[in-house]
Amino acid sequence: MTYLLIIFVIALALAPLSHFVPSKRQRKVVCLREYAAVHGLFVEFRTLPGVKSGRKPPGTAGGDIIYYGRRLRPRRGEPVVSGSWIAEQGGWHSLDRRRAQMTDLLRQLPAGILAASVDEASCGIYWQEPGSEEDVERIRQVLEAWAEQLLN
Repeated sequence: MTYLLIIFVIALALAPLSHFVPSKRQRKVVCLREYAAVHGLFVEFRTLPGVKSGRKPPGTAGGDIIYYGRRLRPRRGEPVVSGSWIAEQGGWHSLDRRRAQMTDLLRQLPAGILAASVDEASCGIYWQEPGSEEDVERIRQVLEAWAEQLLN
């Protein structure tokens, strides 16, 4: 009986520590972000283009919107034309009035991508990380090709 009481007290003392053990989803997200960082992308929290801050973006499950981007080398002369595109059921649609030229590379992105954007510093995609490392690799390939296209 004494041993059971000791085990119960130890379990009771250690129970709050189980809160700090990462879930499967958290471990998966860490792996995706690490894979992206090791392969030359940067990852940051951003607001989805075309959505006012404080509002829940349409078509999202309430999770964080994450930007996976590829930095662009500074360019002499003409700057990169910035633009944003949103992924909808019918394809990609520009959010800019001046209709920046969309690249066909966006059609090669995996499912789950919410939007894409380009500015003078980077090109990248917005998503909630529903995919796998293979999806991150596909995103990396598309962003590498897009960056080359923008700088030529």
